[in-house]
Amino acid sequence: MNAEAQTAPKPSPERQWWLRTLAVFQTPRPVFAALRDPSPREAEAREEPILAIIILAGISLMLLAPETGRILDDTLVDNSKAVLAVSIFLSGAVSGTFAYWIGGALLYLGLRGAGSRGPYRRARHVLAFAAVPTVLALLLVWPARLIVYGTDSFRTGGDDHGVGPLLFDLAEAAFILWSVGLLVYGISVVERWRALRAGVAVTLPILAILVFTVALAIPLSSR
Repeated sequence: MNAEAQTAPKPSPERQWWLRTLAVFQTPRPVFAALRDPSPREAEAREEPILAIIILAGISLMLLAPETGRILDDTLVDNSKAVLAVSIFLSGAVSGTFAYWIGGALLYLGLRGAGSRGPYRRARHVLAFAAVPTVLALLLVWPARLIVYGTDSFRTGGDDHGVGPLLFDLAEAAFILWSVGLLVYGISVVERWRALRAGVAVTLPILAILVFTVALAIPLSSR
């Protein structure tokens, strides 16, 4: 029995990182601790899970944009569900990629300002794995929302108004706050810092994202 256990093949690094992606929800500490490994082999093994995270998280955040609630009113979409799906996917992928690289750069600057010696790549990877709860919002909240309101969630004058949509928005906000808290926690684990110091390091990217979001939302909401 022991001999069989010793000869059992060890999971590949790629498989381990897919499993760690799921483990973020239950045991995030060892996941973020594993990000301390700077070897190129481990960094490459994380690439596929991170790509999936940033695309799905980008879609989740894109669905919260004011313009998304009116996308079926656009003549280019022409009330087509197929065009709607492609548009949201592409916009989400672009937004997620932008947030990963630019948000990662801002996080890196915040970490450096707080005294970190870690590389830019590690800052990006911490940001990506902290965004996993945002992906969960996409998989849980939006299917329920579509069942209740259907495509009215993407056009003006539909049934998606009142308390119901507000509750869905609050649910999505809870997942985003979970990601922010996980980011602070992840930094404290990776850097071996106290939570307060990690929170200070996160302040810069959060403020920058808020400023960017407000600047984007104002012109969109005026259309």
